[in-house]
Amino acid sequence: MNNYLSLKDHVYNYIVDQINNGTLLSNRKVNENAISEALKVSRTPVREALIQLSSEGLLENIPRKGFVIKELTKEEAKETFFIIGALDGLAASLSTPLLTEKHLREMEFYIESIDLAIQTGNFSMYHKMQESFHNVYLSVCPNKSLVTLLLQLEKKFLKTFDGTDNPELTAKRLTQTNNEHRKMMELFRNGKTAELERFMKEVHWNVDKAELIPL
Repeated sequence: MNNYLSLKDHVYNYIVDQINNGTLLSNRKVNENAISEALKVSRTPVREALIQLSSEGLLENIPRKGFVIKELTKEEAKETFFIIGALDGLAASLSTPLLTEKHLREMEFYIESIDLAIQTGNFSMYHKMQESFHNVYLSVCPNKSLVTLLLQLEKKFLKTFDGTDNPELTAKRLTQTNNEHRKMMELFRNGKTAELERFMKEVHWNVDKAELIPL
């Protein structure tokens, strides 16, 4: 699919991946020349991608210094969790009447895949599968502006983790999160939109979880 991406989008995805895997760190200047050389593109699409990332809150354009990876404080993380919980809960409730049996089975498949990823310690796969799970209902949400804003806010938590510092604790936390996915499936299937919206906000995106995010 990358063949159909614009140069700016290609650069954008590259920078996001660099943030995600920890190559680009908070408070560090983004080396535009290095990105241009790595991707063999001119400075223009690099600059365009950086401007977009800056507008989305991932970078900060500091005078006489350039674009820097923005650091997210714990307080900002909590505030963002609160907003994401409200938006994700609303998106889920709006999507519920539009979900087909195919959609529901697809989400159940991702839940089982997440279990396998946790059991094998494949945390990279975990991140991909949990993202895919949420994307199923977001893809049918009728309010596209809401989804765009939600995904933009979630990008503040791009940096993934490998769990090697404490694999047992990591597995326990991720298992708990996947059990929340199972609860969501129960609410999706039973059409309990009000309960689902409340669960997403108060449990799945509980602000106290922001303390556990590697920033």
